[in-house]
Amino acid sequence: MAARKKTRTIYVGKVPVGGGNPVSVQSMTKTDTRDVKATVKQIKALEKAGCEIIRLAVPDMDAAKALGRIKKSANIPMIADIHFDWRLALEAIKQGIDGLRINPGNIGAKWKVKEVIASAKDNKIPIRIGVNAGSLEKELLQKYGHPKPEALVESAEGHIRILEDMNFKDIKVSLKASNVPMTIAAYRLFSKKYNYPLHVGISEAGPPATGIIKSSVGIGILLSEGIGDTVRVSLTEDPAEEVRVAYGILRTLGIREKGTEIISCPTCGRCNIDLRGLAKKVEAKLRNVETPVTVAVMGCVVNGPGEAREADFGIAGGKKRGILFKKGKIIKQVKEEELLDALLDEIEAWK
Repeated sequence: MAARKKTRTIYVGKVPVGGGNPVSVQSMTKTDTRDVKATVKQIKALEKAGCEIIRLAVPDMDAAKALGRIKKSANIPMIADIHFDWRLALEAIKQGIDGLRINPGNIGAKWKVKEVIASAKDNKIPIRIGVNAGSLEKELLQKYGHPKPEALVESAEGHIRILEDMNFKDIKVSLKASNVPMTIAAYRLFSKKYNYPLHVGISEAGPPATGIIKSSVGIGILLSEGIGDTVRVSLTEDPAEEVRVAYGILRTLGIREKGTEIISCPTCGRCNIDLRGLAKKVEAKLRNVETPVTVAVMGCVVNGPGEAREADFGIAGGKKRGILFKKGKIIKQVKEEELLDALLDEIEAWK
């Protein structure tokens, strides 16, 4: 895996982004921001899942004014996602937001941009320039014909120029598309030219069945090349699942160790237990464990411990019986119906 590219460091609240700091995991609330109770409830669930930065949609002034009440109950930094209206950005900063996602080129008159930048500077609020293939400027679409990596980078450059001309450099950038190869190419191109920290992800990735694949491939390739400082997996699903998938990508690449990694065999004619059902139960029971742990669920008592000897804990089934093992060494034999509980008890005692 390539060495991580050294980028500038910005701070979203107390979370450092870039500069070789740990790749942070973020998500976005899917509640109506004006509904403070529902939004706080979702943020709490995301905090429990390990989310480190949360973004909230701010479609109008009522939503902007709700941010302060939400922030009182949040323990992670909050970013206001704003489009076009500079007044919403000013109100979000007033409410104590930790970051803005707003493209300065879309705000309008220069004096409006200056007001937002001045307030962001005074309050040490970073800005994310979020370029999306689905909302490129008309002139870029006319120039390139349709969204291309070069068009995404050129869009980002235009917004960056506005901020730099006002001596503002607390910037991070994203260049997203639902097309994975286009997204990868855009990030590669941008990374060669700039050292601003990068927020990486695949936009509109879809429901879990396809979205996890697209996100894992796109984000995984970029991270393996040393590109990326913070990640968001975009799924048509509960945002806590986005966080779990993001940590799964980071864990698989050896970038961050957090939570449970499940190793399980695909089964074959030697399998005499309901391995699929057992693996799903193990995954469900351990999905909220934050301590790094690798757990194997194997269908064959002959090869199980050997094939998964690097796992911290594991179980392997036989005919009406199974074994519990730790680091490849058998601890005990148990009845098939007791395998799950025996495994969970062993992990709980270890924790």
